[in-house]
Amino acid sequence: MFDRMSRYVPVELLEDRCYRSILEAEGAESERLSGAIDDALRQCFVETATWGLDIWERMLDLASYADKPYEHRRARIISKLRGMETITPSLVKNVAESFLNGTVTVNESGAGFTITFVDTRGIPPNMDDLKAAINDIKPAHLAVDYRFRYTTWGELAASATTWGELASSRLSWEQLTTWKVGE
Repeated sequence: MFDRMSRYVPVELLEDRCYRSILEAEGAESERLSGAIDDALRQCFVETATWGLDIWERMLDLASYADKPYEHRRARIISKLRGMETITPSLVKNVAESFLNGTVTVNESGAGFTITFVDTRGIPPNMDDLKAAINDIKPAHLAVDYRFRYTTWGELAASATTWGELASSRLSWEQLTTWKVGE
């Protein structure tokens, strides 16, 4: 910043040590202030907020999740913002996908709806947050059924992987049931 500021000052003034020190101090403070302004602006958008997530959670009347990763907190906030509409299958889909970074399908029935995880295997790590968000937006009388996807015996049998290779891979049962064949 000092270099930029010094272009607007006569050369004679820059030769004065006192004036140069003042200009350097103002340059450093100007850089600090510019960074603070940029950081404050990032807090206005959920996707880039960090310390501002506390403000978003209070504003939307969500419990603080200060101990959770930013991605989980952002997903809850985005879900709450999306959930302020009339509930439709597409709204439920948008809310669910905001938690997963994956695809789901939503099928309605008379008593509620079913959320099927298409490309996420196993139970997502922030499933409790997703359930809470869905419960926040759905009418109380509607039931929700969650259907998870796991690796099937048919997928394992159809793969080029032998049972011996699977045994030597030392995958846990959970890893095996969520393993994407061919990876």
